[in-house]
Amino acid sequence: MASKFRLLLENAEQIVVVCTKEEQYLLEDGMQHLAVLEKSSLVIGNDGCIKAVGPAETIRNHFSNASFENIIDCSGKCILPGFVDAHTHPVWAGDRVHEFAMKLAGATYMDIHQAGGGINYTVEHTTAASEEELFCSFKHRLERMLRAGTTLVECKSGYGLKLETELKMLRVIERAHRELDIAVSSTYCGAHSVPKGKSAQEAADDIINNHLPALKQMSLNGEIHVDNIDVFCEKGVFDLESTGRILQAGKAIGLNLNFHGDELNPMNSAEMGAELGAHAVSHLEEVSDKGIAALAKAKCSAVLLPTTAYILRLKQPRARDMLKAGVIVSLGSDFNPNAYCFSMPMVMHLACVNMKMSLKEALAAATINAAYALGRAHTHGSLEVGKQGDVIVINASRWEHVIYQFGGHQELIECVVIKGKIVYKNEKILHL
Repeated sequence: MASKFRLLLENAEQIVVVCTKEEQYLLEDGMQHLAVLEKSSLVIGNDGCIKAVGPAETIRNHFSNASFENIIDCSGKCILPGFVDAHTHPVWAGDRVHEFAMKLAGATYMDIHQAGGGINYTVEHTTAASEEELFCSFKHRLERMLRAGTTLVECKSGYGLKLETELKMLRVIERAHRELDIAVSSTYCGAHSVPKGKSAQEAADDIINNHLPALKQMSLNGEIHVDNIDVFCEKGVFDLESTGRILQAGKAIGLNLNFHGDELNPMNSAEMGAELGAHAVSHLEEVSDKGIAALAKAKCSAVLLPTTAYILRLKQPRARDMLKAGVIVSLGSDFNPNAYCFSMPMVMHLACVNMKMSLKEALAAATINAAYALGRAHTHGSLEVGKQGDVIVINASRWEHVIYQFGGHQELIECVVIKGKIVYKNEKILHL
């Protein structure tokens, strides 16, 4: 009896496998040798995992008696892994389009924050929104990310600050995890800002004594599953001492440490993250040389966010220095009301132009390394046999077009596949 499989992607001009030896991440040298196959095909099984990838003729011969639910002819096209967005804030109500004009006129992030805008503005609107309203807008944003090629996304809470609203956001993320195709890594970010009327120490006490025990209980009950804990470690927000206390308390209940650090001011966040065994530290525009060295030694990923540096006109993260020092460099969109970007292809383009990364480095940072930052490198980030069958097909004969065509991904991405299921197909406009 002939074997049955979910999907055959055949005759691709190029398949970007990324890595071939079950690497959990790629450093600078490994990024230069990104694995790319020519004239190849890929098979995804009924369990949603990759069963074979290799020369088209070899695959054709080996699977000559097999049947497939779907076959996609990829002649003249390229296959890439689904992108991994390692840092987003996608659950909120109350956009901040009015603040964009203020920034363009010269107001800084902290000017707006201290005047009651920024995070505080979004917290107010998110608190007032119903759970259903938050889910509907969140689902729409995830769908836009999916159409831009993202198949695994880290999603933070953090626009509640009070326990009740934080739990509401985490329930919304959990619902998306259960109901939608796109994979989600859930992050508790209750320490995103210090609530009005509290000191950083008082807010930290509330999180440690009330928020985290509630999260732990809900996880034990199977109501939610939270992967990571995040803190905005910044001058005027949570200092190093408060950040460390919160992160250690989160680690004690089994959460991975994945937090904001050294963004607007040098805080020695990278050094602390390395010491505490963090999976990742994000932003790092103001990281020190010692911080870079500490990240490299600890194998703690640096999640760089070129959209934020671009929109806020900040100093660019030192990607080249980090790569040279042996840091695991990852990328994220930082999608939020302050940096409204859904597209990892645009993030990769900005990383290349503004942070001086190469095309291969940017792609590795948005696939295998971003998966590593989320603790998912064993299932995502490359097209190796046994990994989840998350792929994108682009209508170009060279994979680099997905980065080269700035903003062109909307026409370029032909289909997105998750676990071998075609979840998005770009229907062409027919001219009569």
